[in-house]
Amino acid sequence: MADVFNKAKRSEVMSRIRGKGNKNTELALLRLMRASGITGWRRHQPVFGNPDFVFPSERVAVFVDGCFWHGCPRHRQYPATNGAFWRKKLDANTKRDLLVARTLKNKGWTVVRIWECQLKKSPARCVARIKKAVNQPRVKKWKSGGGSRG
Repeated sequence: MADVFNKAKRSEVMSRIRGKGNKNTELALLRLMRASGITGWRRHQPVFGNPDFVFPSERVAVFVDGCFWHGCPRHRQYPATNGAFWRKKLDANTKRDLLVARTLKNKGWTVVRIWECQLKKSPARCVARIKKAVNQPRVKKWKSGGGSRG
């Protein structure tokens, strides 16, 4: 069946569609954390980079990344059709992820990235990584007051 829109109109229509996140993967991790007794997390918090789960008092940000959209090192593939577009798009996602992680770490956050494939293959390992990050001792970063001590 032929498309009812010409190529330019179809592009405009598709550009207005916004994703809603990797909901199934996020929900799978949510169920896993509940089953493992991990508490203290929040969703949809106003933290730079929009982490999927935030442990505010521990300053831990957890991202659940889809292998395709975020460029999993094991499963990264570029579609054969419209290759230049997809390479640019997916590489930009990877660069943004690095910027988000670096920025959060500079602000004293611990960043945990869970790949979709890791969640499927070894869920216990994912839980262990989150527990380790949440339970690690925090070092307070003191800002100097600018005055001299002495």
